[in-house]
Amino acid sequence: MKLSARNQFEGKVLEVVEGATNGIVKIEIAPGVVISASITNESIEELGLKAGETAYAVIKASNVMVGADA
Repeated sequence: MKLSARNQFEGKVLEVVEGATNGIVKIEIAPGVVISASITNESIEELGLKAGETAYAVIKASNVMVGADA
């Protein structure tokens, strides 16, 4: 798989919860570090996403917000 996005994180799918049209996919990229993504149910099906399988979180955004306690 080749992508232009530089932020590619391999991990294990922890959970897939399908909703009416979109679902939430949780991928653990390091012990205790989980990335959640909202994707269409169709994409979940096409990618064959299931708990325990390997998947990649790919992040490409023009804006990223960062917060910290003051």
